[in-house]
This record gives sequence, structure tokens and C-alpha cells, in this order.
Amino acid sequence: MDKQLGIRHIVFLVPPNTTLLTTVGPLEVFAKAIDLFDSGRGDMNFRYQTHVVSMDNGKQINTSSGLPILSEGSYTEIDYPIDTILVTGLGCYLDPGQKVAMLEWLKNQSGRIRRICSVCSGAFVLAEAGLLDGRKATAHWSKNEELAQDFPSIDVQIARIFIKDGNIYTAAGITSGMDLALALIEEDLGQSFALDVARWLVLYLKRPGNQSQFNTYLDCKKIGHPTMRKVCEWILDHLREDITVEDLAEQAAMSPRNFARVFVRVLRITPAKFINKLRVENAGRHLIETRLSLDEIAYHCGLKTSENLRRQFLNFFEVTPYQYRKSFQSSIY
Repeated sequence: MDKQLGIRHIVFLVPPNTTLLTTVGPLEVFAKAIDLFDSGRGDMNFRYQTHVVSMDNGKQINTSSGLPILSEGSYTEIDYPIDTILVTGLGCYLDPGQKVAMLEWLKNQSGRIRRICSVCSGAFVLAEAGLLDGRKATAHWSKNEELAQDFPSIDVQIARIFIKDGNIYTAAGITSGMDLALALIEEDLGQSFALDVARWLVLYLKRPGNQSQFNTYLDCKKIGHPTMRKVCEWILDHLREDITVEDLAEQAAMSPRNFARVFVRVLRITPAKFINKLRVENAGRHLIETRLSLDEIAYHCGLKTSENLRRQFLNFFEVTPYQYRKSFQSSIY
């Protein structure tokens, strides 16, 4: 190999009790890129070198699945120029003293290196280091509300697989780290090379849709406010009907104006957007679990027409209903 090639050091900064796939998924993507280059594919003037380092002082990193990771050592031992840092999924919090030191180190790195990334709840580490202030970011769909509440200066995007804002990248959950790794490789080496990597790993180069497609259908029984919970359960039973704020206010025994104000405070979304979200998610379930036509599904979910269903799907999931059904429908249909 040409010894003049530069090295781009890709550092995986891994917390204790991490989710295994948030580390090994994107690590395998970079490993395959290295393999392809070593076999003579691609025109690179640099070579990736990957490193797995621990957030604390130990080499062994326990994971939530029970299979440990043996790292190179602590981040404090790094003695090479870092190109990219990926903070992987946060399994549990560090000892307070270790945490303060790690966050300060990460903050100092932000002005020196090319890219800082997170996968899943690793976004909370970037947030605590102040790296997401005033930026768009995302985390696992189950953690986005908590991220928005804990760090109001962050523009949390609830439906994105991954987001780039400046030199900061955040990915949604678990396997989305692989999507992000492919995007980083495409950014460095072009679409053709990234596509080769994706083909070897049997992945989408760009996954159809966004993380909202993997949200569970809202469980209204988990809403803490009794009156709003009752209203939401009523909505679920009347999705195919025309529903107005006045109808909902009547169910809550409130004035329309007061109802709308309380609804937004409790659910952090307007009634109209909430109803539309339920209708589209319900349509998604019909697409996966039934063989109904688009017109039939649109009728059952209150979206009226197949054209409106298609428009809402493109807006909400970034794919057409046909693409969604093709990607996720069970093989039994």
C-alpha cells in the first residue's frame, strides 16, 4: 500500500452498558470500506483507521446484551489526530467525576476535529457537552421528547433517521448508526463507493422513509392527564369521521379555546396535527397488515382519498404508500 496515504482516524467513544449494535453496526460499515479499499476498489488518497475507546478508564465495555466489547483503552490515552468521533448509544451514566472530565474533553475536541457524531441516545452526551445548542438533532424516537424537555435549546427533529447540522451529526436509534456511517463514507468517497459498501452489507444506501415509520401506534392509556387520555381514546374510535376542536372540547367538557390550550400543554402538539398523525400511523398499519386498496385504507383512517393518503405519507414518512407497503409488509400477504 502507498505509504504516503493519510490516515483518517475514526473514533468510537463507547459508554458502559451500551447497546451493542450502536457500536458494531457503524464499525462494520467502516470496516467494509477499509476491506474494499484494500482489495483495490475506490480511488482514495487516505485510509480509514477505526478505534473503539471507552468513556471510562477500563478496556472492557459491558453491553446491554451481555456480550462485552474489548476496547483499545480509555479516550484519555488517544495520541493520534482524530478525524471523526462517534458517540454510541448511552446505556447508563458514568461516575460523576469521570463524566465531567469526559464532557470537557469532548467539548475541547469539537473545535479541532472534522466531525462529531452520535448514535441513538448518544445525543444526550453531545447535548450535555453543549455541542447541540441551537442545532437540529435527533435521537431514538422513544427519547426525543426527553431530549427536547431536558435541552430546550436543541431543535429536536422527531422523524429523521439522521441529521447533519454543521459538523455535528446525530442518528436516531440502533441500526440508524449504519445509515449514518454510510452517509459519512458517501460524503468522503462518493456515492459509487458508498453503494458498493451498502451492497456488500445488504443495506439501503438511503433507507426509504424515516424513523417515524417504526413508532408504535400511540398508546393513549399512557397519557397522564385523565381528561386528555379520555379524549385521545375517543379520537381512536372515531378516526374515519370529521373531527373538530369543538367535538373534542365537548368530550372534555371544556370550552374549545381552553381545550386547545390544555391539549397542547399536555401532548405538545395541536389537536389537528395529533389527529393527522394518528390517521397516518393507522394507515401505515393497514398497509402492512392488510391487503386493502389505498382508497379503502384512506376511508377507514379518515384521510378520505388515496391522493390525500399519498400526500400525507410523503410528508410524514418521506415515502409513498406503495414503497412503505413493499418495504414492510409481511411476506404472508
